[in-house]
Amino acid sequence: MADSTRDRMVDSTIKLLASQGFQGASFSSILADSKAPRGSIYHHFPSGKDELVMAALERAGGRTLAAVDSLVDRRPEEIVSAFVALWRALIMASDFRIGCSLLGVTVSADEPRIVQLAAELFRTWQSHLSEVLASAGVDPVRADPISTLLIAACEGAVVLCRAQRSLAPLDSVEPLLREITNAATGPP
Repeated sequence: MADSTRDRMVDSTIKLLASQGFQGASFSSILADSKAPRGSIYHHFPSGKDELVMAALERAGGRTLAAVDSLVDRRPEEIVSAFVALWRALIMASDFRIGCSLLGVTVSADEPRIVQLAAELFRTWQSHLSEVLASAGVDPVRADPISTLLIAACEGAVVLCRAQRSLAPLDSVEPLLREITNAATGPP
């Protein structure tokens, strides 16, 4: 967890967006979770909630992007398993209460700039994941749709895991995602 008040507020916003969506990330909830003084909201985010939410999305998006970029030099099935493992760890660490903050915003925010930022971050994840897969030997033409499938399948499985309070949905999609990815890999 971050040390500065601003960082704690951003991290709390990420968590609240991922667990309760845009409306659940109220100033009072963010302050309570981050243990920040009331006056710190407008001190650190003079433009208000949208500025705070956008900072949270950028941080969350950057963390996932760094995780994707760390998968370079792995085999395709290892990339898939590691990507699924990111979501599995998030679900387990939160006792099935937290999903993806980008998804939380996408389905609950009505501010176009915020939804657009989430869309841009999803595109960046997809692009980097596609590059990582292609560098691992996945057919470059198929790497792009496979990376989209990986993100979509994991996001959907996370929703189901939260609803069912079970890892079974992620466990079910992982072998199929590995199979599809391996089938798109040329001969060694």
